[in-house]
Amino acid sequence: MITVTLYTRRDCHLCDETRDLLEQLRQEFPHQLLEIDIDRDPELTKTYGLSIPVVTTGPFRLNAPISAQELRITLAAAQDRERHIQMVEDSPRLRELREHGVWTRADAFSDWFSKHYMMVFNLVVALYLGLAFLAPVMMKAGLETPANVIYKGFSLVCHQLAFRSFFLFGEQIVYPRAEAHMSGLVTYAQATGLSEGSSAADLLQARAFVGNAVMGYKIALCQRDVMIYFGILLFGLLFSLSRYRLPALPWYLWIVIGIMPIALDGFSQLLSQPPLSFWAYRESTPQLRALTGFLFGFATAWFGYPVVEESMRETRQIYAGRRARVPTRLEPSLNRKR
Repeated sequence: MITVTLYTRRDCHLCDETRDLLEQLRQEFPHQLLEIDIDRDPELTKTYGLSIPVVTTGPFRLNAPISAQELRITLAAAQDRERHIQMVEDSPRLRELREHGVWTRADAFSDWFSKHYMMVFNLVVALYLGLAFLAPVMMKAGLETPANVIYKGFSLVCHQLAFRSFFLFGEQIVYPRAEAHMSGLVTYAQATGLSEGSSAADLLQARAFVGNAVMGYKIALCQRDVMIYFGILLFGLLFSLSRYRLPALPWYLWIVIGIMPIALDGFSQLLSQPPLSFWAYRESTPQLRALTGFLFGFATAWFGYPVVEESMRETRQIYAGRRARVPTRLEPSLNRKR
């Protein structure tokens, strides 16, 4: 049976006439009539205020004035459409698709991932960051071989310079270069006896040095990278707690807050040191590296995660519609049939 919606209002004689016509055609075209008073909804008043009465059924719509002939043709078309839809719904092929293969394991995974992607993202970032901290823990426990495997793996994505890294289980958490002018701290050169120079050999030594029982052992990511991933993880957790309601950071604020500080700190240091040396030698401090890294990670996640959520929201809506139309036990039953 088709559903007919009549948009009307009080003291509307054309509405009364249309209602009477629908009643006269009920036996010929069985239907369920739904009447809506547009004056109860400002949006409906704005939409239909100059057109009532308005009759809608399926994709068909009639505006006043409505004749009996127009109404009969519209109801016939709606009834014919309903009949064809029912034929498709009842077809053996559609029943087979519903029972044996419309919803696949890939569909199930995509549906699950669209609902739990932030849990996956946060877990991956936490594991990645945690693995970098695991290396010094293993060194402290005497498990040098697995610790060196971790250091080697992270060396592919990070410079791991000891004078720009955090240390655990030692006298200090950082051992900066003397040029960083960190009063009250033992420098990298003083603690290790190694050169703080910028030659290739000096840098390779600084990369290879992981620490000792007195100094402690360095985390497998440099100070800036540690704080970048910490910032990403922190915003990811806050975004999850907000149930994905935090709006995206505007792109210009992402540039100002996230990119400019790390770029200024990093490039001003890089361009001041050999082989470039465009201006007076400058070595960034651990505090600046940590702050600019955190701002970059936090702002980037703030800019990016809400954008990902928009895409995932659309995916959830698509799969919600599919779940309403098909069962979820498809591939196993299909395999049994074969």
